[in-house]
Amino acid sequence: MLQFLSLASGSSGNCYYLGAGSYGILFDAGIGIRVIKKILKDHQIDLEQIMAVFITHDHADHIKCVGSLGEKYGIPVYATELVHAGIKDSHYMREKLYTSRRIIEKEQPVLIKDFKITAFSIPHDARDCVGYLVDYNHHKWVLATDVGCINNTVAQYLRIANHLVIETNYDREMLVNGNYPPFLKTRIMNGKGHLCNSETAEFLAANFDLHLKNIWLCHLSKDNNHPDLAYKTVEMALGQYGVRIGKDVNLTTLKHGFPSEMYLLG
Repeated sequence: MLQFLSLASGSSGNCYYLGAGSYGILFDAGIGIRVIKKILKDHQIDLEQIMAVFITHDHADHIKCVGSLGEKYGIPVYATELVHAGIKDSHYMREKLYTSRRIIEKEQPVLIKDFKITAFSIPHDARDCVGYLVDYNHHKWVLATDVGCINNTVAQYLRIANHLVIETNYDREMLVNGNYPPFLKTRIMNGKGHLCNSETAEFLAANFDLHLKNIWLCHLSKDNNHPDLAYKTVEMALGQYGVRIGKDVNLTTLKHGFPSEMYLLG
């Protein structure tokens, strides 16, 4: 039984758990170590069961406690060479990675017990940024966060997914009419920042296939989005193609600053 839990999602911190009974892995570690341990403990998961941490990119909200996980708790930290370089240079890292550092290559699968994890390139304004595909038995779980745009590579992996965690960072109208300074609005919308609700919705609707069973909307902005708005935007776009939420596919919004329930993917 595959298990998925969002410990945190959004600009304040990101961390996701994917498990298979007695073991699991984390994706990103952008929240405090005490918070990670507490949330896992609430689900009867001990930190000793975590076999690895995979990092998407080196921005602070994705790496806050990766040094502690790697060096204090001895959990291997997997990332591309450029992402590791960014982690090393980050002034947000109070504890640097040494013995726990593991280099991965994009498109080259890594085996962690029964998980086969493949990193793929994502356009974002970090030193490097990747998404992840996890193959487990007949499941294909995909994480695509901090996506500047859905290019051909990203689209290829999104279409594979049975279970998809995908960014809906902002509502375009809220961002344009909001209080962010012009340079920040441009940075978010320039194709190397983040995906808006409508971009994600339009892609999902145009590319929907019945092998996709679960969609989680992640990394919502607390200033330029709202969970109900992101949900409705995707629901309406899918509905225009005859896709029924709750029947053809499950749709969930991962709320900013709150852990999700544990999802069992049978």
